[in-house]
Amino acid sequence: MTEEKPAKIYRAKPTPGAKAPAEQKAQTGEVREGQRIAKLLARAGVASRREIERMIEAGRIALNGDPVEHPSLLLKNLTGITVDGNPVAEPSPAKLYRFHKPNGYLTAERDFSGKKTIYDVLPADMERVMPIGRLDMNTEGLLLMTTDGEFKRQMELPKNGIERTYRARTFGEISQNQLEELYRGITIDGMHYSPITANLERRTGRNQWIEMTLTEGKNREVRKVLEHFGLEVSRLIRTRYGPFVLGDLQKGEIEVVRQHDLVQFRKSLK
Repeated sequence: MTEEKPAKIYRAKPTPGAKAPAEQKAQTGEVREGQRIAKLLARAGVASRREIERMIEAGRIALNGDPVEHPSLLLKNLTGITVDGNPVAEPSPAKLYRFHKPNGYLTAERDFSGKKTIYDVLPADMERVMPIGRLDMNTEGLLLMTTDGEFKRQMELPKNGIERTYRARTFGEISQNQLEELYRGITIDGMHYSPITANLERRTGRNQWIEMTLTEGKNREVRKVLEHFGLEVSRLIRTRYGPFVLGDLQKGEIEVVRQHDLVQFRKSLK
């Protein structure tokens, strides 16, 4: 799957984006049909469902001026809904971006300890986007970003089994036969990891590059598996997520995925 060329490349830093006025018709809390408010707000790109539930608990979301009390509220649309007093814009078609996350940045919107996040790299004219999954602070490479919280959730569901490919530079002794053991799955410190395809790419002395493809993406999975073999990981790069690849995207650059490719991929998920 390829991205449309030429595509817009961003390099600047971000500023918070303003929300446009809502244009859909309102429903009251008594409606018995529709969708949960958390799902509608996620699709509108406000935040993930879990974060929206926290925002509701904090009283930040209101319907016609009255605080929403529970994320199970059913609505047909978002008219009358505000977040921190700002009307929510009508959802537009989902967009997907490929972002080359640099090393040393958190995959988070903000960090109260002062660490830099990916939003310190994203451009000033960037619309609001959310990361699909996470990359550790010291992991670089392909991070998919989307405007649609519901699509984000769909991509992150383990049951969809979307492949991720990483390249790891390691130090230590390892053989291809040892790596092939991972294809049967492995349990480390009580945590089971599903089958992983791993290939020894090249070796210089005790340094080597290893390519690994997995479907779960558990917390620090690649590092933990390699460290289990006694290897030290000095660099970790994600090169692929599903059909989308890092390619020649430079560090800090972000590029929109062609809408046709996104639509075709979403059909394959269904």
